[in-house]
Amino acid sequence: MSEVDPDDVAAMRRENGGEDFRRFMRQQIAEGKARRQQPAEKPARRPTGRPPGAWPTGISPAPSQGPQCPASAWNEALDDYRRWLLNTNHPERIDENQTCGCPGCQALTRKDPS
Repeated sequence: MSEVDPDDVAAMRRENGGEDFRRFMRQQIAEGKARRQQPAEKPARRPTGRPPGAWPTGISPAPSQGPQCPASAWNEALDDYRRWLLNTNHPERIDENQTCGCPGCQALTRKDPS
């Protein structure tokens, strides 16, 4: 930046209707912007060899675990639930024409003592 005193500024404002002064100020702004430190560029990501968002080759999610209880425990619990359904008053079971479509309820048969 060159040394500019107030007399130079006053002279620039008088010449060409102040156009010289505006050019000088724009030049000072441009030089100041050029001196600013530019932000460092981010390093490029290292290539992974696979498409973005895909599982790497030969890798898959962990398989889901099967039931932890033996099948006999499941059957016993289902039979207990069926007995509970038969021995309690459920609004769904009051109307004989209304049936549930699930396989657990299809196995139920209501035996009236009469």
